[in-house]
Amino acid sequence: MPFPKKNLNANETIALDMHPHWWYFAEPAWSLLGSIILGIIVLAKTDTGTTGRKVLGTISLILLVGTAIWLVIRYMKWLTTNFVITSNRLIFRQGIIGKSGIEIPLERVNNVNFHQTVFERILGAGDLLIESGGEDGQQRFTDIRHPAQVQNLIHAQMEGHFQLRAGYVNAPTGDITEQLQRLEGLLQRGTLTQEEFDIQKTRLLS
Repeated sequence: MPFPKKNLNANETIALDMHPHWWYFAEPAWSLLGSIILGIIVLAKTDTGTTGRKVLGTISLILLVGTAIWLVIRYMKWLTTNFVITSNRLIFRQGIIGKSGIEIPLERVNNVNFHQTVFERILGAGDLLIESGGEDGQQRFTDIRHPAQVQNLIHAQMEGHFQLRAGYVNAPTGDITEQLQRLEGLLQRGTLTQEEFDIQKTRLLS
């Protein structure tokens, strides 16, 4: 499921919206495969009609159903987990029924690091560690697709965001009314301070 556009602020655009890497399914998928193999072995190696076979068969069936349910739940979590980069912030949302999320404004991001093992590098997966000026300090996001490329994209969005703040009126926009509306939107979201807004508005009107 894509990130709902209704949750975006005015004039905010999405640069990246993705679900976790498919390696996110590794544990339940391997468990389901193991339970299937175990069930086949039980059926092939035990005598028909014996009590032991019935007991082992019941256990195998329970394992098979349990791991299948685990895989379905993991898929639902994958479907409702979004890592989003916008023109203003980083957003992480997850949850099937209850929702939880993290939002980091781009101006508060201090550093972005990624980590990949050799195996993860082959798969194209990895972790992102984002240091910010907020209360949480550091946030680790796992099972990110191509984390090096995502790191570069975050830096590019940060640079564009800061350039927009530093010289907003020089950006290629429409008429003065439209530019004023965008400035007001930045002020309402807290991207611009009142002093910065007044300066940019004076420059624009002059």
